[in-house]
Amino acid sequence: MNATSLDLLAEGQQARVGEIYAQGALRRRLQDIGLTPGTRVRCLQKSPAGDPVAYLIRGAAIALRREDSRLVSLR
Repeated sequence: MNATSLDLLAEGQQARVGEIYAQGALRRRLQDIGLTPGTRVRCLQKSPAGDPVAYLIRGAAIALRREDSRLVSLR
């Protein structure tokens, strides 16, 4: 597993998805919103409490909880 996961991406930073470590329905949901290996993701905005976080994924702004984004590694 890479040292960097999606939840550690700072506002304005972008990276590419490495692997998804979620299982079952959550894995399917993450893939359905466009999180597949090689996809570019940019952190748009973190809420004041830090959860959820808005990401730009394939042209769409998507909010993810920290516990879910922690399961996506970056390369």
